[in-house]
Amino acid sequence: MRHRLHTTIPVRWSTICEHRRFPTQINSRFGNSSDALYLRRTVWCCRNSYGDQSEMEQVGVCASNSFPDVVMGDPESLEKKIAAIRAAGPQKLQVIADFDGTLTKYWINGHRGQSSHGLLQQENSKYDVKRRELAEYYHPLEFNPTIPLDEKAKLMEEWWEKTHALLIEGGLTYDAIKSSVANATIAFREGVVELFELLEEREVPVLIFSAGLADIIEEVLRQKLHRSFKNVKIVSNRMVFNLSGQLVSFKGKTIHVLNKNEHALDMAAPVHDHLGDTNGPVDDNASVKKRTSVLLLGDHIGDLRMSDGLNYETRISVGFLNHNVADSLESYRYAFDVVHLNDAPMRGVVNLVSQLCST
Repeated sequence: MRHRLHTTIPVRWSTICEHRRFPTQINSRFGNSSDALYLRRTVWCCRNSYGDQSEMEQVGVCASNSFPDVVMGDPESLEKKIAAIRAAGPQKLQVIADFDGTLTKYWINGHRGQSSHGLLQQENSKYDVKRRELAEYYHPLEFNPTIPLDEKAKLMEEWWEKTHALLIEGGLTYDAIKSSVANATIAFREGVVELFELLEEREVPVLIFSAGLADIIEEVLRQKLHRSFKNVKIVSNRMVFNLSGQLVSFKGKTIHVLNKNEHALDMAAPVHDHLGDTNGPVDDNASVKKRTSVLLLGDHIGDLRMSDGLNYETRISVGFLNHNVADSLESYRYAFDVVHLNDAPMRGVVNLVSQLCST
């Protein structure tokens, strides 16, 4: 049975819903296309809430100039999950978040924002060219549906290890990382700082999972947020620098796009405060595994695998559909509990966390 589409405007999560009927005419941008036919299907509309004592009404089509801000495939299931996480309490909650395109914006001033890996510029530019050539070869293989998953995982590991070797061979320095971040087109979504502050106040751990480079992510956090959060850990590929600040090796196993999940939790480490702190403080990651409520944030359906290996009881998944909304909305709303559209801010997630942590 198909789930009914549910839309909401993320103002407050706990206010009472009010009826709202949208016009039935589709905006001309869709015409009589399959997208228009899809949007003509019955939806559920709710203003300002996911449904505490909500009244819902069956309505026609949202005919705004864009898609609705938020969609949900199964509101009743989501309400049950919210209630279960609230009942368990914030001491059982953890947040797992992808970095690029999830915590960061997809579009910045009309231009595609850079990824934490893509922003890196080595002092020797020929190595930047070599890394781009690797990406041009391997990136299509990542999305090739004819390649078996186990074979594809080997190809991704091969890509990452070749890239890491070029970084070492090219003499990457930490100064180059700082300079690359300073000149990069990268920014956090509005509301990320508020989200981190709220989670830190409630002592809820945040695990940032990335197939990129932990040291670059740390530098982005430093330069763009200008503060640290004691509850934030990064699960990503971590560099080892010598005393002169030059990259000499990578620590631990390689994390790529197909294995960035809870199996890699042993790679989790707090944000380092200074260069050379390659080991960091000893941290009890076992306590994180005992947290059985999960809020997962990602911008690709594959990010749902980040919670693999974690013995959770309740998981709420929030997806960010940043572009190609018409083509991807159907698959995203079936995969995620909640989908924020069009490079949305993080404020809806802040409201959700406030509700999950309320007593």
